[in-house]
Amino acid sequence: MYYNYIKALHLIFVITWFAGLFYIPRLFIYHIEASKKTNRDSDILITQFKIMTKRLWYIITWPSAILAMIFGIWLLVLVPSFIFQGWMHLKITFVSVLVAYHIKTHQMFLKQQNDKLNYTSMFMRIWNEGATILLFAIVFLVILKDSLHWLSGLIAFLGLIVVLMLGIRLYKKTREK
Repeated sequence: MYYNYIKALHLIFVITWFAGLFYIPRLFIYHIEASKKTNRDSDILITQFKIMTKRLWYIITWPSAILAMIFGIWLLVLVPSFIFQGWMHLKITFVSVLVAYHIKTHQMFLKQQNDKLNYTSMFMRIWNEGATILLFAIVFLVILKDSLHWLSGLIAFLGLIVVLMLGIRLYKKTREK
C-alpha cells in the first residue's frame, strides 16, 4: 500500500546524496586552487570553502546517504523477493562501492577541514567522476534489471569511463592554453 511512498523517499534521498557527492569534490577543487592565490585572497576563500563544505557534508550529504539506505532497506523488507534476484545482488555491490567512495570522500573532507588536503585539482576532477560512474551503473541496472545484456552493459560502462576521462583531458588542455 505504501510501497510507492517509500520508493519515492528512497529516490529523493538518493538524488540528494548524489548531489552532495557531485558538489563536494568541486569545493575541494576550489579550495586547492584558492591555496595558490595571494595570502589575503587565499585566507578569505579557504575559510568560506571550509564552511560551505562542512554544511554540505553534514547537513545534506550524510543525512541523505543514511536516509537513502534506510528507505532502500525498507523496500527490501516490503518486497523480500528482490534480494534473490541477480540484478539486486549487483546493485548491492555497486551501492557498497558507493559507500566506500563516500567514506573515502569523508576522509578527504576531514583533511580539507584541517588544511591537509594534499591532492591536485586534476586528481579531484577525476575523483569527482567516480560518483558519476556509479550513478550510471546503478540507475541503468535498476531500470533495465534482467533485460540488460551483461556484455553490452559492460562495454557501455567502460565506454562511459573512457568518455569521462577524455573529457577531463580535453578540459585540462583547454585550461592550459
